[in-house]
Amino acid sequence: MNDYKKPKRKKICHMCAGKSVNYKDVNIIKKYIGDNGKILPRRFTGTCAKHQRQVALQIKRARFMGLIPYC
Repeated sequence: MNDYKKPKRKKICHMCAGKSVNYKDVNIIKKYIGDNGKILPRRFTGTCAKHQRQVALQIKRARFMGLIPYC
């Protein structure tokens, strides 16, 4: 058995790379929501802290507008 760990590749923040998240883009927002409707944390999505707050805000706006469900 090999008992060594592979070095993990660092996840890149997509918003820092140039892509933006808008509450009107439902297909992009669904990538940041889990199966049960919760907002996925940074360690799963790979976003930086600044853009994770922005993603959460856009998800909440989309929920309020009725574009995505709460649950």
